[in-house]
Amino acid sequence: MQTRFTSFHINMSSSSTHHPSAPCAACKFLRRKCIKGCVFSPYFPPEDPIKFTNVHKIFGASNVSKLLNEIEPHQREDAVNSLAYEAEARLKDPVYGCVGAISVLQRQVLRLQKELDATNADLIRFSSNQNILNMPQSTSGNYPQNPHALPPNYGTYSWNYNP
Repeated sequence: MQTRFTSFHINMSSSSTHHPSAPCAACKFLRRKCIKGCVFSPYFPPEDPIKFTNVHKIFGASNVSKLLNEIEPHQREDAVNSLAYEAEARLKDPVYGCVGAISVLQRQVLRLQKELDATNADLIRFSSNQNILNMPQSTSGNYPQNPHALPPNYGTYSWNYNP
């Protein structure tokens, strides 16, 4: 039993963020005494027990411990954050996990790109129409200044409608 307990602990530098009076979330969940040098304590603080619970459900405490012991100390925080993200994604979507979330985001990017392209095309059309309307008109032609303008006597017709 003692050898299994110590497999979760490694020698860490004294800059650990673990508070001696409160066990880390991992040790609390595993109902173990959290000792100085606990591999989990810098990454699973007691204030965030769900983070370890999710990681443990998906990957298992033993696998996480092995992983953390095998990688360089400067890579551990990123590894734990990746495990936590993947675990949360797997719990939300057991089949696709974070790949499902990535797929949703890729579809959203494509939809937004199409929307942006359509908006840019509208802006180009609007800009072109404004340039045409603001062009100086030749005095020799009988073209109206604004091709969309109504004739000057529009609305002055009297309609005598007697049913």
